[in-house]
Amino acid sequence: MNGPALLTGHVTDTGDQPDLQGNLFPVDGEFDDAGLEVTGRLPAGLRGSFVRNGPNPLFSPIGRYHMFDGDGMLHAVTFDEGRVGYRNRWIRSRGLQAEAELGRAVYPGLSEVMDFPDPALVGDAGPVKNPANTHIIRHAGRYLALWEGGLPTEVTASLETVGEYDFDGALEGAMTAHPRLDPRTGEMCFFAYSVFEPVIRYYVVDASGAIVHHVTLDVPAPVMMHDFVITERHAVFLDSPIVFDVANLGKGPMVQWRPENGTRIGVLPRRGTAEEVRWFEIDPGHVQHFWNGWADGDRIEFSGTRFEHPDFGIDPTAPLDERAGDDDPPYPSRFWVDLAADTAGWEQTDDLGGDFCRFNDDYDGVRSRHHYMSSAVAPDRRLGDFDSIVKYDGATGARQIWNAGPDGHVGESVFAPDPQGTAEDDGWLVNAVYDSATERTEVCVLDARDVAAGPIARVHLRHRIPFGFHANWFAASD
Repeated sequence: MNGPALLTGHVTDTGDQPDLQGNLFPVDGEFDDAGLEVTGRLPAGLRGSFVRNGPNPLFSPIGRYHMFDGDGMLHAVTFDEGRVGYRNRWIRSRGLQAEAELGRAVYPGLSEVMDFPDPALVGDAGPVKNPANTHIIRHAGRYLALWEGGLPTEVTASLETVGEYDFDGALEGAMTAHPRLDPRTGEMCFFAYSVFEPVIRYYVVDASGAIVHHVTLDVPAPVMMHDFVITERHAVFLDSPIVFDVANLGKGPMVQWRPENGTRIGVLPRRGTAEEVRWFEIDPGHVQHFWNGWADGDRIEFSGTRFEHPDFGIDPTAPLDERAGDDDPPYPSRFWVDLAADTAGWEQTDDLGGDFCRFNDDYDGVRSRHHYMSSAVAPDRRLGDFDSIVKYDGATGARQIWNAGPDGHVGESVFAPDPQGTAEDDGWLVNAVYDSATERTEVCVLDARDVAAGPIARVHLRHRIPFGFHANWFAASD
């Protein structure tokens, strides 16, 4: 069966907007490429698809453009017994389809999100576009493209859009872009925050895909909470003072850092009630992405990359040709809670800034030893423009780094387990690496046990993959 007609992009210039410069500039089409060239040697056990989601506006934006605004585009690189193919597709949200019919953009970006388009133009697509541009997961046989401001969008294994998915009516609002999938129980845990209300809504989905638990937690202010962790018994949240102020729209940043609000770690039993959550005060700070968490008796430990004072630049008053955000990176940090002693704390574990925290997902919720990160070793990189892949060994304290060079720009690494492996790091890291000198993208495969050795294979794409957000590995045998 043929899919919908392929789309062609219509962004013709950057409009002097920093978030449309260089590899942030969108690609202008949808492609299917078979028989890609590979240098090096692909492992025999690497069978499946590396799928990356990210912003790729179909039309030139209205007003200020932030990378968070772009229409979602999925890029899939599929490995099958030495053969490699590539496919990309826009996520055909209702908002994008309305704009495609009009032939122009009508939805503003996040910094002016309350300037709703005329309903006569967008019909039932709604006042806010759900670009589904942040992550892609698979659970209970469904592929879900995620954007934390709205419902997940179901897509097929071949990247065609099915439509927004509400868990058979059980989910009325948003879903985080970072759910946690428990490989032991088959459950999926996720949460949602509200731009308007000071609440966090937490959900548990069983292995069949049904929501079986839901609780609403009160927080001091409408918080931007991007990620969380689970243990075998808990859901753990970081309530940090990066908050929404919708009343400030048009006057300054919609997202503000208010350290006077404080920062708290919240610990909730996996299927607990609102009365069972326990909060622990720690120093003000924010974590956009966590690695993993686990419990050892009454002690909970988890880690991530911590911002001292984040500023993501969602500010409509900033000039179009100036970046509004702060490029100070987050740093690897370890957090802990002692439930018996009623104490909590944190410490920075490395002075190398970075983000896109990943590990072997088979260990989600239990103790893991090996953790991976994207980092910028060069001092002049903007936040998120990484040049290196880092591996940490939690048992020995060792750190390995592979640097892609002055023209290399790495994305998020995903861990692809070796089906014949037995150790936690038996597998490969897969990463889309852009070369600004050639303006080409290579999908690099690294041995996860020896990251410093660099790629063991490189897939040479015929089309560039622009800067994006999160990726996943979907093994062919699953």
